[in-house]
Amino acid sequence: MNLDEIKALIDLLKDTDISEIQIEKEGVRVKLRRERHLSHTFEVLERQAVPKEEPKTEQEDTGHLVTVTSPIVGTFYRAPSPDSEPFVEVGSKVRKGQVLCIIEAMKLMNEIESEVDGVVVRILVENGQPVEYGEPLFLIEPQ
Repeated sequence: MNLDEIKALIDLLKDTDISEIQIEKEGVRVKLRRERHLSHTFEVLERQAVPKEEPKTEQEDTGHLVTVTSPIVGTFYRAPSPDSEPFVEVGSKVRKGQVLCIIEAMKLMNEIESEVDGVVVRILVENGQPVEYGEPLFLIEPQ
């Protein structure tokens, strides 16, 4: 099962009332589950100490930047192994198709590639952090 097929499953799950789907193909089993968030969860998140000015500044400054988002739910890794150097750092020049990170999903390592030639301006998640479908991972200034 390739990344495009997994993306199609995610889209299917997103566009319907289905909360869970499991598919097996060529010996690979994929199980996707959409969690529904309750309103009290959002209230707790709003109470966390988050600087109010940062999102506003980010929106103003990032209009020309390309946001690389997670195509799947999984765990974000900056390097191919714990002993290896990260794929990219802030300030790294990248080419379209260059690997930026790995997202592990169900014990499968999925390489996430740059969509453009440019310079990495920000890395938005920490190594080993869980990420959601569509979550911003990198900001790249196209060149």
